[in-house]
Amino acid sequence: MDEKLIQRLESAVSRLEALSVGGGVSLGDGEAAAALDPSIIAFDDLRSQFVGRVCTAAEKIGGQVLDVTKIVEEAFEAQRELLIKIKETQKPSMSGLAEFLKPLNDVIVKGTKMTEGRRSDFFNHLKAAVDSLTALAWIAYTGKDCGMSMPIAHVEESWQMAEFYNNKVLVEFRNKDPNHVEWAKALKEIYLPGLRDYVKSHYPLGPVWSATGKVAVSAPPKAPAPSRPMPPPPPPASLFSSESPQASSSRPKKGMSAVFDEINSGKPVTGGLRKVTDDMKTKNRADRTGVISAGEKERRVSSPSFSKAGPPKLELQMGRKWVVENQIGRKNLVIDDCDAKQSVYIFGCKDSVLQIQGKVNNITIDKCTKMGVVCSDVVAACEVVNCNGVEVQCQGSAPTISVDNTTGCQLYLSKDSLGTSITTAKSSEINVLVPGAGADSDWGEHALPQQFSHVYKSGQFVTTPVSHSGG
Repeated sequence: MDEKLIQRLESAVSRLEALSVGGGVSLGDGEAAAALDPSIIAFDDLRSQFVGRVCTAAEKIGGQVLDVTKIVEEAFEAQRELLIKIKETQKPSMSGLAEFLKPLNDVIVKGTKMTEGRRSDFFNHLKAAVDSLTALAWIAYTGKDCGMSMPIAHVEESWQMAEFYNNKVLVEFRNKDPNHVEWAKALKEIYLPGLRDYVKSHYPLGPVWSATGKVAVSAPPKAPAPSRPMPPPPPPASLFSSESPQASSSRPKKGMSAVFDEINSGKPVTGGLRKVTDDMKTKNRADRTGVISAGEKERRVSSPSFSKAGPPKLELQMGRKWVVENQIGRKNLVIDDCDAKQSVYIFGCKDSVLQIQGKVNNITIDKCTKMGVVCSDVVAACEVVNCNGVEVQCQGSAPTISVDNTTGCQLYLSKDSLGTSITTAKSSEINVLVPGAGADSDWGEHALPQQFSHVYKSGQFVTTPVSHSGG
């Protein structure tokens, strides 16, 4: 990385010397003007200081970690080119903006493909790096009505998505390999404080387009390609991912209101029904009898439970209860329009991640497998019931967390939730991770006892937890 830094500095000096020669290089040249632009110089400092550090750590690890880190480096290089072009280009339309940001989007799509397919041993590294690149979408902010948070807030919110996997890297390798720990810490510092402070200093209200520059050309209309297109306008996550997050506030209204609208439309209620003929009636069908064979009964008993799962849901019922049901393999579920009077009920989800952005009254996770939940503040309690392999990260405060009849539960507590009361019953493999004393300190992992010893002494039983070998 030192050689690359020297080469870049030599290139910048060459451009400055060219500018000092009268008439040698026109200031209209984007690269030449960028050599003197404070925002571009600051962005180069960001790349050399923070991106350079994570690249150095990745080179010590190699393999897929180095490959995905090169994607991060490439994405920041693409954003630098876009920042230069913005200073020479008038603000485009929504379709023009999508075409303008396509080089950056292509890099992110290439990184997303690395997380697909069979999971590797470094899946958490890949997800942390690729999910963190969503923060670069701050450059798509065009105003308060564009559908995304302001640039500074967007960078912070995007990192929260990646931090779920980044923390898993820290926990897994904290006692194994310091290079992985250094990589995870360096990755976080790219965005907090790196990119956040850069955006705060130079683009707190979004990119500043040229008033007299060239006009961005929109892409001609064409048939949708099988690859992942970038939908305009680009919201925070849909700009760089193949699947838009399930944001609650953007969903169309449906349900019983749609049914009553159909009834009130004046059309015949039974107009779309089919007539049942005699041969369709059960009593007249020869293939239906009241006798059930032993083989058929056995097949019904042995059918998997997930075959009976209902359709996936993510909706607000009666204005008081968020219901998230039967979500399979969805890593970007989001509830972003909630308040302290509402509760969240998560049921039958598998291999998914849900973010709850805001304070809620209560959270219940029921019969879920390999489910991750990231929440802010909880007024009453967070309950985990009948689950297997669940991870809960509390970024705010929660007075009570209860775990019942659950195997494998990881609880990540923030500094505001260290006073949480944790109750367990009929559960095993419960680990609680708490932040270290300093900003750069490792997380501390504590295993909660699942077995107890009872000894009769002095007329009563004395109960003590059985110590864990790793506790």
